[in-house]
Amino acid sequence: MLVVDNLYAGYGKSEVLVGTSLTVKQGTVVGLIGPNGAGKTTTMRAISGELKPTKGTVMLDSKPVQGLDASRIARLGLAHSPEGRRVFGPLSVEDNLLLGAYHRLPRFFGFRSRAAAELERVYDLFPRLMERRRQSAGTLSGGEQQMLAIGRALMAQPKIMLLDEPSMGLAPVVVDEVFSIISRLKESGITLLLVEQSASRAFEVADYAYVMERGRVVMEGKPAVLQQDARMVAAYLG
Repeated sequence: MLVVDNLYAGYGKSEVLVGTSLTVKQGTVVGLIGPNGAGKTTTMRAISGELKPTKGTVMLDSKPVQGLDASRIARLGLAHSPEGRRVFGPLSVEDNLLLGAYHRLPRFFGFRSRAAAELERVYDLFPRLMERRRQSAGTLSGGEQQMLAIGRALMAQPKIMLLDEPSMGLAPVVVDEVFSIISRLKESGITLLLVEQSASRAFEVADYAYVMERGRVVMEGKPAVLQQDARMVAAYLG
């Protein structure tokens, strides 16, 4: 589904990724963990086209996509729910959701009717968004905005979703709710690459995990195996 091989990327003269490689198989949830500054978010941006890699390959469904514009990669079936949520505050909740379907539906006639089924699916997953569908997105709580960001990505009917730091800045009870939703997405068969600073939370839902440090993957394996590794326990689970 998604294969990243020897990826290099950065900002200006500062190289952040120095040979990152990972694989996400169809129907699995893969966790990407590591300390702040390890390159996790940069990896997501380089995969989704927000950032152009300087070296390496990104294969989506066996097609090379490195260097393509983010809009083209989205049309090929990748949806990115970014760090910090980035909802459009002045727009309503529903208009934010509809923007997620923009690239795959008619631009004018029939847009809303064709999007109705996906809206229903998202509202079923997030009843709170249904209640607030006419409300400005900027007035939502942090947890509600995270739900909106995930829902907007789902509106694209993606083959794979990148979910970056869904627990950032949220109260523990809201984090529990967000990870319950991620578990439901997993049960539905969605393919997901999850960046999460909390290794223990990522391990709750991941089928496989990669650990990043200083721009490259330094450990990988199934969560049950990684949890037995002394270095892993000392650095991330202690």
